[in-house]
Amino acid sequence: MAVCAHVSRVRSLYKRILVLHRFLPIELRALGDQYVKDEFRRHKSAGPKEVKSFMTEWENYKNTLQTQVLESAGERYNSVKFGDHLSHKKLNDFQDEQISQLYELMVESTKSKRQFDIQEDRK
Repeated sequence: MAVCAHVSRVRSLYKRILVLHRFLPIELRALGDQYVKDEFRRHKSAGPKEVKSFMTEWENYKNTLQTQVLESAGERYNSVKFGDHLSHKKLNDFQDEQISQLYELMVESTKSKRQFDIQEDRK
């Protein structure tokens, strides 16, 4: 029973984050969606301690993004800043692999020339 509740909680968080990504500029949405999918997939077989930390951090991300999306309602995308600064304490707690992933994410999100030309579907 506890396993079912945990799986439901993980799926709910995952889906909520993807829904919130719909409000991001298209290039950030594509990058964010792929990152979320990869991270959740990567942590499917994580241990209890790692899962607790993983869920806490993704809940924090969801809450921050939700607040920023609500604050951005009615604003123009290019005037809205999404994201948050990482404290030195949090950075010091990261493993080498996480630092590497964070660097790759930063490089990809700040590229002036995107690898793909992503366009929204017009309905």
